[in-house]
Amino acid sequence: MGTLVLEELNAGNIVAANSLTLKPGQEQFAAPASYAIGEPYVNPTTAWPRVVLEDGKVVGFIMGNFDPASDHEEFRSCIWRINVKAGAQGHGVGTFAVQALADEARSRGFNRLTVIWEPGELGPEEFFLHVGFRPIGETRYGEVIGALDL
Repeated sequence: MGTLVLEELNAGNIVAANSLTLKPGQEQFAAPASYAIGEPYVNPTTAWPRVVLEDGKVVGFIMGNFDPASDHEEFRSCIWRINVKAGAQGHGVGTFAVQALADEARSRGFNRLTVIWEPGELGPEEFFLHVGFRPIGETRYGEVIGALDL
């Protein structure tokens, strides 16, 4: 594993973030980064988009959301998106990104970070459990709501 650095999404890294290729079968569980790229412009005070660089190359993308006034508790401090390039999975990139988002949540006064995932064999559940999330409920669509106490 190389040196990991977090960088705000910007004009210089947006194409690379949008071009991250997942492992076969994972696409059905993760929306492309392009779905989240416009969010900071729509909600500039709540969106937190970042890329993870490994030795200067974009290998991951995470989009957090911070909205203490949200009617839905699971959306007050949460992960909207996380994608890690297929060849970089297992290098600590996702863990690094989640820890950075958790640090940001703490700095904003939150004591919990949430995420919603779809269960399935190639889905992200194993990863989210590995980094400390625990299931706390389900959406009406059968997705898992997970929480990480900060």
